[in-house]
Amino acid sequence: MDCAIFTCAVKKRELVKIEGELEARALDVLRRTPGVTVQARSQAAEQGVDAVVSYRDARTPVAVEFKRNANAAMAWHLVQHAQARPQWPLLLIAGGTTAEARRILEDHGVGVIDGVGNAHLELPGLLLHLEGKGRARAAQTGDRRTRLAGKAGVAAQALLLDPERAWRVQDLAQVAKASVGLAHQVLARLEKEAVVVSEGAGPQRRRRLVNPTALLDLWAEEHRDRSTQHSGHLLAQTDEQLARLVGTRLGQAEVDYALTGAAGARLVAPFVTAVPVITAWVPATLDPRALWEVTQARPATDGHNVVFRQTDNDAGLAFHRQYDELWVVNVFRLYVDLLADPRRGREQADNLRREVIGF
Repeated sequence: MDCAIFTCAVKKRELVKIEGELEARALDVLRRTPGVTVQARSQAAEQGVDAVVSYRDARTPVAVEFKRNANAAMAWHLVQHAQARPQWPLLLIAGGTTAEARRILEDHGVGVIDGVGNAHLELPGLLLHLEGKGRARAAQTGDRRTRLAGKAGVAAQALLLDPERAWRVQDLAQVAKASVGLAHQVLARLEKEAVVVSEGAGPQRRRRLVNPTALLDLWAEEHRDRSTQHSGHLLAQTDEQLARLVGTRLGQAEVDYALTGAAGARLVAPFVTAVPVITAWVPATLDPRALWEVTQARPATDGHNVVFRQTDNDAGLAFHRQYDELWVVNVFRLYVDLLADPRRGREQADNLRREVIGF
């Protein structure tokens, strides 16, 4: 376990103490956290709080929530809970947490300590930050069948793209081109996560998106692409000309495509950056040899400047839209694809979210 920052009390070989009438699972997590001692009973309840954190000469009351696991959706729920009751700092104790959940909680001042050795707690005079090397097997919640990947991820995008709509199961299945069973599983799972709410009953039952921020972060967290990539090189004077050549030639050949990554971001939310590689989603049924013929690019592993991606279910092409006569993935797919790009992807994703998505 790496201790990135562990200041104040611990530097003097004193310990952070957490006192409170906490449940057994929470106590177990705290007892396994380096530098933290726990006292199961205290006078915290008499003060109207769940626990008291002691360090140096300070004693800070905190509200405590215990969760078996916490993902991005749960993190946003806790942030809203903390904002609704700001009188005490909120501390989450969890068996496992996802990296995205910890980022959200840290950005919004909610403390977290989990059973894998991760911790972040900021209080007046204290900054505790631990990074666990272990990994919680069940840090992600939800049935594996309803993880927001593949067609379930397409259903999530449909909800995000039409946030005011009251959805019937069969309507979501039709829009996402998924089975009715999968659409039902997605909506039922998101209702449990408090991302959607239910209205009506029986055939008149509808579900409405109430927390698009949580849904976007949850999908980004659970999204995984099992794609095939084809790299090539195409002569062009500028990267802008390169993107237009690829798009124009695919379009003239009536090949469905969608630019993504930095090339797509520059069309949707201009950002000052070079675009060394043009990436585009193309249909899974397309023979890769046709790509080289149509675009006049040549296959290349080293020095490539074009990448074509394919998935079995064509999820990358879902809801793509046209910008300046070129087809680009929808903004939510673009956000997720940018996050996966090691070349300043997070920075460009944040710009897209701020300038275009808005939440």
